[in-house]
Amino acid sequence: MRTTKIEWTDKTWNPITGCTKYSDGCTHCYAETMAHRLKAMGVKKYSQGFALTLHEDSLLEPLKWKKAHNIFVCSMSDIFHKDVPFSFIDKIFDIIKRTPQHRYQILTKREGIMAEYFSTRKVPHNVWLGVTVEKKDNLNRIDVLRNIPASVHFLSCEPLLESLGKINLKGIEWVIVGGESGSLARPMKKEWVIELRKQVESQGAAFFFKQWGTWGSDGIKRNKHTNGKMLNGEVVQEMPYENFP
Repeated sequence: MRTTKIEWTDKTWNPITGCTKYSDGCTHCYAETMAHRLKAMGVKKYSQGFALTLHEDSLLEPLKWKKAHNIFVCSMSDIFHKDVPFSFIDKIFDIIKRTPQHRYQILTKREGIMAEYFSTRKVPHNVWLGVTVEKKDNLNRIDVLRNIPASVHFLSCEPLLESLGKINLKGIEWVIVGGESGSLARPMKKEWVIELRKQVESQGAAFFFKQWGTWGSDGIKRNKHTNGKMLNGEVVQEMPYENFP
């Protein structure tokens, strides 16, 4: 049962909430906006707003989900934030190991801390590891990611803020692309998406186009739902299941 609007996953699990801005993709952070909205609504978990908060009482949630799911870990934070102790991350991975029926999708902008963490630990087989690559400045994250053994390596190019140029996708099984949403959203050009899709397909990875966001494929600003998710007349939302036993 899907319980999130994020199209490339089924559920979210947030034993950590809150974060700090780290790169250009963070400028208009959807999680920050949502956290403040939830605080205003009186949701206890977000009483601290977007301040980094560890939630011991959320750790056991996946144990209740018997049916297999794709689970996005820390959609409201970054599991590898510098202020999250490795001892707490260990607790998260203990639950992951105890629930092998699930696929856990872990996405970070802090590839250095991720590499440090896994330098002394193995990635569980049911974990997909990803990094955000929104601009050329972030391409180095791919090199760090591909050198960490994992069942699936993926990129989130959302929001895609410029052409990424020629990229090496060796060892990358899945690429997610999307435009930014909100009144202050920065535009994503169609040619950037097409250029990236061609490279993903030619190098054998799965391509998932999530949405245009606030700026349409025609370069006009409007409601993101009106702009939709069609790319050259089709919905292209591939998953890397063939790479996962």
